[in-house]
Amino acid sequence: MELHLYNTLTRRKELFRPIRDGEVRMYHCGPTVYQRPHIGNYRAFLFADLLRRVLELADLKVTQIMNLTDVGHLVDDAEEGDDKLEAQARKDKLDPWQIVETVTEQFFIDMEALNVKRADAYPRATDHIPEMVAMVETLIDKQHAYRVGDNVYFDVHSFPAYGRLSGNRIEDLEAGARLEVNDEKKHPADFALWKSDEHHLMKWDTVFGPHGFPGWHIECSAMSRKFLGDHFDIHTGGEDNVFPHHECEIAQSESVLNGPFVNLWMHTKFLQVDGGKMGKSLGNAYTLDDLSERGYSALDYRFLMMRGSYRTSLNFTWEALKGAAEARRNLNDFRSRLLGESGAEGGVALDAIAADSAVAKARQAFRDALADDLNTSESLAALFMLRNAYVHGKLSASEYPAALTLLDEADGVFGFLDAVESGGLSDQEVDQLIQERGEARAAKDFARADTIRDKLSAANITLEDTPDGVKWFRG
Repeated sequence: MELHLYNTLTRRKELFRPIRDGEVRMYHCGPTVYQRPHIGNYRAFLFADLLRRVLELADLKVTQIMNLTDVGHLVDDAEEGDDKLEAQARKDKLDPWQIVETVTEQFFIDMEALNVKRADAYPRATDHIPEMVAMVETLIDKQHAYRVGDNVYFDVHSFPAYGRLSGNRIEDLEAGARLEVNDEKKHPADFALWKSDEHHLMKWDTVFGPHGFPGWHIECSAMSRKFLGDHFDIHTGGEDNVFPHHECEIAQSESVLNGPFVNLWMHTKFLQVDGGKMGKSLGNAYTLDDLSERGYSALDYRFLMMRGSYRTSLNFTWEALKGAAEARRNLNDFRSRLLGESGAEGGVALDAIAADSAVAKARQAFRDALADDLNTSESLAALFMLRNAYVHGKLSASEYPAALTLLDEADGVFGFLDAVESGGLSDQEVDQLIQERGEARAAKDFARADTIRDKLSAANITLEDTPDGVKWFRG
């Protein structure tokens, strides 16, 4: 399974070749843990999970790291102003460390609800200050950075490739637009590696002074290097990370390494709400709890995110979520009916089935779409084509076990299907109860028949009375 993935750095789709045969090392920019992430934030994290699962489908061993930013991320990504975490701490009259723990705990609860696989590590910025300081010192020694008092800045003119990722040119990056005016800097685009502020609540005593804290960008460079090495395969984030965050990561990391940092950069587009921007001030930065209050599950939202390309802006509406929930239920129902009618639980080798079978064609379409820059909409379409073949009687019963295996494979990638609850009843026990129900109905003991049906329903067994007899399935 050869993957072609879009590289933000080169602006084209490329055949993905890992640095080490059979292995992939990737780093994802995780949440800044000052407020509970909203559904827009989770689009980027769900993309990271999808990418990991597709790489594993391609038989690659993945090492996945996602950081937690708990210091140094300033409001609006600017070089000046309040730290997001400290601003929240002052607003809530809480200790920033307390906010970190509360938000981090909620983040993992949400990620579990979204069925996101755990990364190999979730390093916190505040646990890796020594590594950051060491990189800053190296940059100063190599004359890529300069110190002004207890502050340290990266000199963008020392790195000729600055702007390659985002397309920004240094000569266009003047103060007064996105860049803050700071007379300490040699150039407005120079960015902080280390800052000093005696009023900052979170600070460290280092070689740069007693009141310092790291710049946002150096955090990810230091942590990715520690956990993945100097040169690794993939770095992801939201489109807002391209500049300045990832542009600055490249500059400082490659200046330290004198060589390549990351081969493939991948970015998700923003999630809109009702065709407009999402924001807490607009009252539409929904959390998973907001979705639950409307009767939708985290997996409904996960499925909605999988229906669109990660490189296309996706518009969240309640109507779209309703449609996603219904489509997900249809696939759950498909899987349950296959289980009920075949008694199989997968386990069929898909590579051994006939190439011209409906399942083989669906699987080929499913994989080809994923291999084409994670084309999830086409991949899901292949599953619904298979379901339609079943609904219209064009899927033979002999193919049911293979169809179940394909659904299992698809769920391994998309993670959207509900767990099949057995209710403690084996297939044989279900068949026996259905027989007893039939005997009770024949004897006109309808109370007994209803009691048996209720027992089966409580065990998550659905019955359908058809002209060909009773059919049942789980779910």
